[in-house]
Amino acid sequence: MKLSRYFFTTIRETPSDASTSSHIFLIRGGYIKALSTGIYSFLPMGLRVMQKLETLIRKEMNNIGGLEVDLPVVQTKELWQESNRYSDIGEELLRFKDRNEHPMVLAMTHEEAVTDMARYVLSSYKQLPFMLYQFKVKYRDEARARGGLIRVREFLMKDAYSFHSSSESLDIHYKEQYDAYIRIFNAVGIEPIVVESDTGIMGGKIAHEFMLNTPIGEDYLILCDKCGYQANREIALFKTNPYRGNEKAELKKVHTPHKTSIEEVSEFLNVPANSTAKCVFFENDSTLITVVVPGHLDVSEIKLKNILKTSELLPAEDELILASGMVPGYASPINSKNTRVFIDKNIVDASDLVIGANETDYHYMHCTPKRDFENYEVADIAEASALCLCYQCDHPLTETRGIELGNIFKLGTKFSESMKAMYLDEQGKSKAAVMGCYGIGVGRLMASVIENSHDDYGPIWPKNIAPFQVEIVSIGKDAPVLDAAEKLYNELLQQGFEVLLDDRDERPGVKFKDADLWGIPVRIAISKKTLENEQVEWKLRSEKSFELISLHDVLAQLKDFYA
Repeated sequence: MKLSRYFFTTIRETPSDASTSSHIFLIRGGYIKALSTGIYSFLPMGLRVMQKLETLIRKEMNNIGGLEVDLPVVQTKELWQESNRYSDIGEELLRFKDRNEHPMVLAMTHEEAVTDMARYVLSSYKQLPFMLYQFKVKYRDEARARGGLIRVREFLMKDAYSFHSSSESLDIHYKEQYDAYIRIFNAVGIEPIVVESDTGIMGGKIAHEFMLNTPIGEDYLILCDKCGYQANREIALFKTNPYRGNEKAELKKVHTPHKTSIEEVSEFLNVPANSTAKCVFFENDSTLITVVVPGHLDVSEIKLKNILKTSELLPAEDELILASGMVPGYASPINSKNTRVFIDKNIVDASDLVIGANETDYHYMHCTPKRDFENYEVADIAEASALCLCYQCDHPLTETRGIELGNIFKLGTKFSESMKAMYLDEQGKSKAAVMGCYGIGVGRLMASVIENSHDDYGPIWPKNIAPFQVEIVSIGKDAPVLDAAEKLYNELLQQGFEVLLDDRDERPGVKFKDADLWGIPVRIAISKKTLENEQVEWKLRSEKSFELISLHDVLAQLKDFYA
């Protein structure tokens, strides 16, 4: 492709709304253009990268027996009602009516549609197992679109779904998907951290996320350096030693003027944060939910949602808290009413704690939950942190951040039972297919590759997904230079290379800056000076300096580089 005939633009300045490296370079390099918040158009340069990622992923899905399908993005309300997700999912599911006033949705996932397809074909155990996959644009009405392609509203997803006659069969394929994901991410230079995760709106019992370890990640990961335990912080299991002071000390009300936070109370009373307890309040189906966790830890809303079997939690209003006999900022379950109380398992056996006295400007000292609380439920409800211990080996945990590259779920029979995707087993008995689900956000993967591999000037694409394999840059207007560049361009095209020829009448600095933004692995510059010795500048995007090589050796060196 000759750049003089290409459809592109590049930008010198950093976009005002871009903060991540991938967002900056994708806009500056002319890969994508924002159409609306979280909705992007892909220019030819960006689409080439996306298509190569698709090819890479498709190969791995085919290698583990996948069959490609295509499912509609516009679906009926009734289909989603079959799975009960129409009412369970909040505003992120875009609902609308067609011209006949029939309720429809824009699919954010395709479990319903693929289960409908499976039940259309499936009848016998002899047809199992099988795996269907697709590349499909999806829409999620994301409230916090940010980071360019990291968190968007419209996105291209590779989603795959497997159907089995037993959990054991699902286990085998789940491992195949796991290994395929590792190969996919390794192929683009990423060594993912694989963590246990919440199943969320997908349902099921077991799920794993494949994460890129990066400071800009929105997910927090909990890791154990000793035994290898890894989990998303939202659902991570952990241990902590409950604070135990004087178990016989009686409750004592103390004056804590204007001290509402754990930090303020701890400093004022000169006590460690882990000797305090805090109350956090939520509203669920008009019921006040009171959660008590160690003062130095936070509530995991994911764990609480799973306990309550709800997809949405709202912060409780002060009026509801006050009506229960508790005072915001100075609260405790002591003498409370009209509330459901959960005590985190890591604090239920503690003693001699500081907690609110349900009176403005006052706290209790010497609180022992088992003695002083009534009508409570014990649950794993706190969020892990680096202050905790590994639940498997008692080693101190570490914490990092990550971008989710992909996920895999063991769905079980959640969808097949509700939607009647049944088959007859060897005894002629009707059974629900056991399902798995496996997703990769293609655009997010593209952005993550940049986050993982870039310098101050632009992306450094891996060879297999770069928009072009080699870029030829002609320097100057001399006819011999232009002729040599054109001849080399045609020669490489004939040999099957993907070549971009920068034949613009621009200064060398402009051409080189654009080349850096496009991250093409090999840049070959031809100038009057290099041609005097029948040479060219050979520069790898991953290297800072170039070398002079013979013009006649370019083809052989390219073949070696891409061998």
